[in-house]
Amino acid sequence: MSGSEDLDLLPTPLMSERHSGVPSRLTKEAAAARSRLYANRTLPSSKPRLRPVRLPPDTTEEVFAAAVKSLRSSIGAENVVVNDQPLEDGWYLEHPNTHDAFHVVDQEELVCSAVVFPGSTAEVQTVVRWANEYLIPIYPISIGRNVGYGGAAPRMPGGVVVDLGKRMNSIVDLDGEGATCVVEPGVTYFSLYEEIQNRGLPLWIDCPDLGGGSVLGNAVDRGVGYTPAGDHWANHCGLEIVLPTGELLRTGMGALPGKDGADSPTWQSFQNAFGPKIDGIFSQSNLGIVTKMGFWLLHEMNHQSYCVTFAKDEDFAQIVDTIRPLAQQGVLGNIPQLRHIIQELNVTGKSKSTFHGGDQPMTREEIRQAASELPLGDCAWVFYGTQYGDAASIDRQLDVIKAAFSEIDGTKFWLPKDVPHDHYLHSRVQVCGGVPILRELDWLNWLPNAAHLFFSPIAPTRGRDAQVIHDIVAKGHHKHGFDLFPTLCVAGREIHYIANIIFDRADAEQKKRAVRLTRELIRDCAREGYGEYRTHLLFQDQVARTYGYNDQALMKVNEAIKDTLDPNGILAPGRCGIWPKRFRGKGWALGVDDVDMETIAAKL
Repeated sequence: MSGSEDLDLLPTPLMSERHSGVPSRLTKEAAAARSRLYANRTLPSSKPRLRPVRLPPDTTEEVFAAAVKSLRSSIGAENVVVNDQPLEDGWYLEHPNTHDAFHVVDQEELVCSAVVFPGSTAEVQTVVRWANEYLIPIYPISIGRNVGYGGAAPRMPGGVVVDLGKRMNSIVDLDGEGATCVVEPGVTYFSLYEEIQNRGLPLWIDCPDLGGGSVLGNAVDRGVGYTPAGDHWANHCGLEIVLPTGELLRTGMGALPGKDGADSPTWQSFQNAFGPKIDGIFSQSNLGIVTKMGFWLLHEMNHQSYCVTFAKDEDFAQIVDTIRPLAQQGVLGNIPQLRHIIQELNVTGKSKSTFHGGDQPMTREEIRQAASELPLGDCAWVFYGTQYGDAASIDRQLDVIKAAFSEIDGTKFWLPKDVPHDHYLHSRVQVCGGVPILRELDWLNWLPNAAHLFFSPIAPTRGRDAQVIHDIVAKGHHKHGFDLFPTLCVAGREIHYIANIIFDRADAEQKKRAVRLTRELIRDCAREGYGEYRTHLLFQDQVARTYGYNDQALMKVNEAIKDTLDPNGILAPGRCGIWPKRFRGKGWALGVDDVDMETIAAKL
């Protein structure tokens, strides 16, 4: 957390040196990605703090000092760090654990008072009991790379971040016969993949676009990947949880003790136990701290990635309707992506200024002209898919897919051999084959000091529904002056429509417009019956309240469970819009009208 080091001169951290580092196979790629980002940066590595330590709410300096002293005596002085140094935004592999590196409000608003590094489940229990004693809010993170959704920031400024990843980063179990694993929060996709390779196991992981995130953390936040096991939460099996009182719980078959004190041999084999299944209340919630989590892994398999290009913007609804039966019938092998052609520009790693002059969004003609110089040429939409199985079955699958898409005029089919070695399709080959990479960092070069927010509504896999969302999102981006970068993760019955709102975090006006845009998109999509599956900390209250059927019945149940499990309201108050009784109705919540920085700052 020190501001004295110049991050430009530091070597890229390796996994052998730091739990959150990069594997040696990606050293060159990581260094090149960082060089491109830093060459496009005008912000300093850090700036002087404008205020002293941001204290927890309702806590005096004397009480905070006594609390810190007490916790240091319990888990070690070196494992409790007060956040009184300049704030470093860093970059993906040197991320902060004190605040949001992609800060939308001022850097010092969503900031913690201290960071705690427990080294075991028992020490997590100690931290939780300490928080109850001093009534200090704590915010657990796994790695802190929840980029686009708030990163490592606490929702309530002054809360204490509990960084689980630094010391709790063990692969507890890796079962080649059962194709399962058990991991702690600090295990990244990189580290799990490398361990599988080191052991020579014929297994795959499923990873999202970037490989440095927490396997556990992404699943708890219900993130997705792209292989047949792309629904990470659906492929978890067994949780170990520290409750807000400090008690310890295991779900599923883990609730059954094994012989002679061992874990149950079926903990990672069967997702359920006896009686109500409660795993779900610990995903996207503030009802417990997950310290261990089991997962089902895939067996190695032959695969073939490809892409299909579509000529016209207005083909969008027909493309979605063509995908639906292919996905429902199991023809499509994975969770594919449908991306607008502008994504082909920003994933080159080149800045927007390469293709466009000025601050306004690129025109459609500019996008068309720039795309015509790229390998896929001038088109509107690009579908990235992967098929699995033996060569003959893959060929049959591709014949069906080609025939279906050929009903749309102007489609073209591409294999990796048809494009240059540095084209994005080759990255999809790796990700869809269970290999975690770093390629998606390149789109952050689009603007200087680039940061982003994700707007992520869910639609049925029907062209008319997808078109309604797309029109709302496109209209909002045009109104507020942002380039639209839509990526759709398309399954048989639902679509994750993910709009990536890229802004310059040194530009206060752009930040204001990004907030206004997001507020309006949440509101306007909800009016049509479409809600987000995940959102940034600043918008969680608003999104949670859009799920308001029967006078906010869902929120009332969430609050009742929160007050029962967390009577002192110490665990991540406000996360996912759930506030404990202690803070409920006290002005902390942010709503649709909180669109200017001064109003938001006053509530924080």
